[in-house]
Amino acid sequence: MRAAVYTAAGTPADVLSVADVEEPHAGPGQVRITVRAAGVNPIDWKVVRGLTGRSPAAATVPGIDAAGLVDEVGEGVTGVQVGDAVFGQATGGSAAEFAVLTAWAAKPDAVPFEVAGGLGVAGETAVRVLDLLALPPGGTVVVDGASGGVGIATVQVALARGLSVIGTAGSANQDFVRSLGAVPTPHGAGLAERVRALAPDGVAGGVDTAGRGSVRDLIAVTGDPAKVVTIADFGAADLGVHVTSGGGGQAERLAEIAQLLAEGRLRMPIAGTYPLERIGAAYAESEAGHVRGKLVLVP
Repeated sequence: MRAAVYTAAGTPADVLSVADVEEPHAGPGQVRITVRAAGVNPIDWKVVRGLTGRSPAAATVPGIDAAGLVDEVGEGVTGVQVGDAVFGQATGGSAAEFAVLTAWAAKPDAVPFEVAGGLGVAGETAVRVLDLLALPPGGTVVVDGASGGVGIATVQVALARGLSVIGTAGSANQDFVRSLGAVPTPHGAGLAERVRALAPDGVAGGVDTAGRGSVRDLIAVTGDPAKVVTIADFGAADLGVHVTSGGGGQAERLAEIAQLLAEGRLRMPIAGTYPLERIGAAYAESEAGHVRGKLVLVP
């Protein structure tokens, strides 16, 4: 099959290329799909650059997000059959013609593959961070980085759960964050004071998706580090903040995202689509930051 591969860590544009590699196959508890779209996440280029401490021992396919049509069903899998449209998280890489999924949900018919293909990580992460906070309806949550992929999903999942949302973003994305249903405010210095002015009755929880040093402000406005979750500031655990980067239960969380998509309560803008041959450019755009929504590869 055709796939993007790299054999050594480095700058994505320099080390990634498209090659013919052996097809993966679905093992027990897995499904294989023909990939229609594969989302790009910051973790993808970080892995390729070697920033996570991993180094490829052989030609390696990058990527986690994928959406497509099931063409193999592994042993013990129920509730899905060949031909079904699904989206989820891949093992062994998603930037390829075929990908093996370890967690998935049915893609609603009206949702484009490009949109679903960018929600395997962002959508699952949004549900996970809000599950960790376990906030009752009626409270206010602050989402730092509300215009990025995870932030966009987190804002909308929080609203669907009956929460009010204050979302931080740069000046160019204030109106966009407002269009999601959140109250926008700039990120950066003075965040705690701005949030207090917007939420005089207090803040129930805070989510840091950006890793720009907001956790201390989020602790200040919530009054409790246990009411703050980050996916990007790994030193925040020393402050008592929840730091989360994965864990089990992905399928259940993806099912919640699928339900919100089907109900029209979740949308994800596509910031750009790239053919597989331009994966290096896609990763470079992601690394540059300021992407509103998701970048997607179309094999």
